[in-house]
Amino acid sequence: MTRASLRPFALELARPLDTARGPIREREGYVVSVAPDETESASATGIGEATPLSGWTESLSACDAALRDAGADERLASDPLSRLDPRETPAARHGLALALADAAARDAERSLSAELAADRDLPSPSETVSVNATIGDGDPTATAAAASRAVDEGFDCLKVKVGARSVDADAARLRAVRDAVGDAAALRADANGAWDRETAREALDRFAPLDLAYVEQPLPPADLDGAGRLRADAPVPIALDESLADHDLDAVLDARAADVIVVKPMAFGGPDRALSAAVRARAAGVDAVVTTTIDGVVARTAAVHVAAAIPDVSPCGLATGSLLEDDLAPDPCPVADGTVAVPSGPGLAGGAFDGLR
Repeated sequence: MTRASLRPFALELARPLDTARGPIREREGYVVSVAPDETESASATGIGEATPLSGWTESLSACDAALRDAGADERLASDPLSRLDPRETPAARHGLALALADAAARDAERSLSAELAADRDLPSPSETVSVNATIGDGDPTATAAAASRAVDEGFDCLKVKVGARSVDADAARLRAVRDAVGDAAALRADANGAWDRETAREALDRFAPLDLAYVEQPLPPADLDGAGRLRADAPVPIALDESLADHDLDAVLDARAADVIVVKPMAFGGPDRALSAAVRARAAGVDAVVTTTIDGVVARTAAVHVAAAIPDVSPCGLATGSLLEDDLAPDPCPVADGTVAVPSGPGLAGGAFDGLR
């Protein structure tokens, strides 16, 4: 594999998305393409996506510089992935690693998830992946109505945003959801790092009777010690998401700070590293779910393959395509009845993305 090219893009969000690290209004990045020279198999082509997100990955300019240093937009350097630091420039590494993995899977005539699973001696990947619906920060009536609509659409796992209101208000909202949907759906709550230690403890105690699957990121990302102390006797399981941008996986596992980790392939530096992180976490007794950094369809499809390669994966946060006003290409794995079907063609999705090269 010797030739590579970059295609810049910008995708507007349907509406600004508020996060713990500030609002997201647009996603900019690069489609990364790799192709063989004339002496290699014509099928050994691949597509990747590098879409950096401030606070999670490097900047757009750093991503561009790293990709070009590895030989993208010309002839690839020898062992190009070794030139991309997954901690310093994870989005750049994701784009190139995905393109190379897509090419390898297409050349082997198997799906990306099958390629990833085979590399790690994992069982055959799933054909479908369950996904959660995300319920925003409305009042109890609006929150319960949104949850009921999601269940009617086939979702059996709901993630409710909390932390912007008082603990009393959030407890009332979650109670309204539980009353509305009963046991038809698992409930998760996502605080996006909004609470201090005292407030987080109060919230977990108040939420405990509601049978939550977990509370995600109850403390600020930097407070790993606090997360470990909170989890030690928490009445509700703890998931960490943003903390994995501030701390490496070993630190999170050593601190015993999570029952679940949320794996974003773009932030981990590629589908290969994301799957390896999930496997390592599960070996340590920590579950793993997969989500995105509000990526374009190429990276979202890769995240679906990563999730499919995790045996018996829990519902994942992959229903994010609707957050974009437009996209790079039609989605080969749209959400239907709370699940996505994993593309079975060679590589990412057969030739679905060939027009992006």
